Amino acid sequence: MVTTAKTTQGRVVLKNISWQTFETILAEMGEDRNTRLAYDRGTLEIMTPLMPHEHNNRLLEHLVFALAEELNLNLRSAGSLTCKRPDFQRGVEPDSCFYIQNEPLIRQKRDIDLTIDPPPDLAVEVDYTSASVDRLSIYLALGVPEVWRYDEPVIQIYQLREGVYVPCAVSPTFANLPLTTEIPGFLEESLRIGEIPMIRSFRAWVRQQIEHRDDNH
Repeated sequence: MVTTAKTTQGRVVLKNISWQTFETILAEMGEDRNTRLAYDRGTLEIMTPLMPHEHNNRLLEHLVFALAEELNLNLRSAGSLTCKRPDFQRGVEPDSCFYIQNEPLIRQKRDIDLTIDPPPDLAVEVDYTSASVDRLSIYLALGVPEVWRYDEPVIQIYQLREGVYVPCAVSPTFANLPLTTEIPGFLEESLRIGEIPMIRSFRAWVRQQIEHRDDNH
């Protein structure tokens, strides 16, 4: 019997959902949608992002691209790729995710199967209402190496180490830059000066950090 556990602004949670039902819902909803799904061993959460959520998600995507360009890293943006493992009975759709270290392995792939392919190297979650499904535990089960969780005005970076997520002040993917202390300020700055000037300012900061690091070596 399917039960609705809770409805909050932009979210609905269903209990007693089988994996097959989850797969059917994914197929019926298709890819052209703005909802995000998370499934954890019988509990399904369907979230419809609100404007502030999507705004900051897009800004964070731009900053990831800027970091990759300035640090000369390649990446493949996978957006809200459905990351799922039937053997674990878990699945999640990030707000954004990226292949960076493993980009060469999936560069030309049209379909990703996490039973044989690596998970995204970085997943980004933007929280504006408390989730009922613990997405971090799903990422842990899937083996995602790095997760950013932004809950305005705080960003937390989690790195997977020896089977657990460890909160970090820096990003191991992006040259150990102190992103948790700096990114919130840049996102706030975008409200004052606009997105493009903010991204230019962020790029200048990244270059300054790189030059300072190189000068000290």
